[in-house]
Amino acid sequence: MRRVVIAGLGDTGVLTAIKLARHAQVTGICSKPGLVSGQELGWRLARPDEWARHNWIPYGRFRGLDRVITVHGTLTGVDLESRCVSVQAADGTAQQVPYDALVIATGVRNGFWRTPVLQGADEVDADLRAPHEKLAAARSVMVVGGGAAAVSSAAQIATTWPGKRVDLYYPGERALVGHHPRTWKTVQRRLTDAGVTLHPGHRADVRDIPAELTADPVHWSTGQPAATADAVLWAIGRVVPNTGWLPADLLDEQGFVRVTETLQVPGHPEVFAIGDVAATDPLRSSARNRADGLLARNVRAFFDGGELGEYTPPTRRWGSVLGIQPDGLEVFAPNGRAFRFPAWSFERVLMPWIVARGIYRGIRTR
Repeated sequence: MRRVVIAGLGDTGVLTAIKLARHAQVTGICSKPGLVSGQELGWRLARPDEWARHNWIPYGRFRGLDRVITVHGTLTGVDLESRCVSVQAADGTAQQVPYDALVIATGVRNGFWRTPVLQGADEVDADLRAPHEKLAAARSVMVVGGGAAAVSSAAQIATTWPGKRVDLYYPGERALVGHHPRTWKTVQRRLTDAGVTLHPGHRADVRDIPAELTADPVHWSTGQPAATADAVLWAIGRVVPNTGWLPADLLDEQGFVRVTETLQVPGHPEVFAIGDVAATDPLRSSARNRADGLLARNVRAFFDGGELGEYTPPTRRWGSVLGIQPDGLEVFAPNGRAFRFPAWSFERVLMPWIVARGIYRGIRTR
């Protein structure tokens, strides 16, 4: 049977593995003992137990991964000629994993919530708990950034702890510049209603982004006086791709994996890339647009000599911005219009039926 190695079993890697498991011998290599989603930062910070129930899932609970071999370890290199990747396992041993097709889905580093560090379950749990406790103890919180991670964090913190002062600082006239303007108008109203104070036109003067919550004053290159808070969350979006294990000629100037429209690496048709690590478009949108289905079909077409499909990126970001709120979940379309799942449907319909069964093809409760 043809061998597929999926480097990285995050959100996109897991979905790709599930779709290929019935058609190839799939091996997934991961630095965590389960799926630790990089999504919904605000929900994770404000209500980590609820977040973990749906976003921190041991691989053994996914029915679709029953046929997949998982290797808990750190990727250290790849030999493109002999077609094998090098892995240092969690027990310290080194091994070579051969492939007929390689899928690179190693994602990016971003703050303390998205890291490639090799961790066990207890360490993952500790990483969820520590920032939540710091925020709970803070009387004031400053969120720096204008993307969905920053916006959702400000909203979730404000609604979870109504007595806190929450300030959101972002560089432009509006936040969510990758979304339709209509999306920002709606979200802006939600933030104001939740008690978040908005500070447009503030660009942080920082070279190295702190990888944890801080309490130091924040200075602005746009000239405003420094601002302070008991806890400062940095979510300004300067992500770093997890590609240190790859040859430089596979990467673009920023270190992301170069791909063609078929999600293949130029010059290496047996190597594919998907998700935040893949340089598909300026938004690197394949992680959020279900390109896993296209990639899985293209891997099969590569093996069978068939025609490969092309990925067409959207022009705007879309999806959930604020995450699950007391009154439900709002999902924004590319045109900025919102569809609301009422609160009662989240646990009864959306997560067990649409997500767990429809998207992930079954998740065991334990």
